[in-house]
Amino acid sequence: MDRVDGYRLDLGGMTEDAVSHRWQLTDDFFAAVNGREIGKGQVDVALRVKRTSEAFELEFGFDGVVEVECDRCLGRMNQPVHGETVLHVRLDDEDGDDGELITVARVPGILDLSWHMYEMVALGIPLRHVHPDGECDAAIVQRLDGEGQERQTDSRWDALKELITKTNK
Repeated sequence: MDRVDGYRLDLGGMTEDAVSHRWQLTDDFFAAVNGREIGKGQVDVALRVKRTSEAFELEFGFDGVVEVECDRCLGRMNQPVHGETVLHVRLDDEDGDDGELITVARVPGILDLSWHMYEMVALGIPLRHVHPDGECDAAIVQRLDGEGQERQTDSRWDALKELITKTNK
């Protein structure tokens, strides 16, 4: 992942018990993150951070459209995405992530949210994503359906079929 600026949260300097942030993830963001699943998109992300002593609850909501590959024809398509997720974070002596709790070093107390936001959006993509009926690449669909292709068989099989036909008469 390349460095992505503008998506850092200063937890160490947070003085209020609750703050809100908004971001628009654009094509530039997805290109900079350089993830496999999403290359382009326009996604609005809202974040509400609740603080309790040295623990934080980060509530994300997102809504938008990302460009992904169609599972049927492999063409590019726009896929709506939306969802909500929560991250639990606390300040500690060093950075860490055990899957359920993210720890951020007290100094500097900064959490980079760019990869977390990318993963959140990527997990919001349905498992199967295909173009609506009639919008897939017609040439690919035709090949998948086997239309317009002559079926080639091995001549040895043709000889065997003749033998079977003669013995069944």
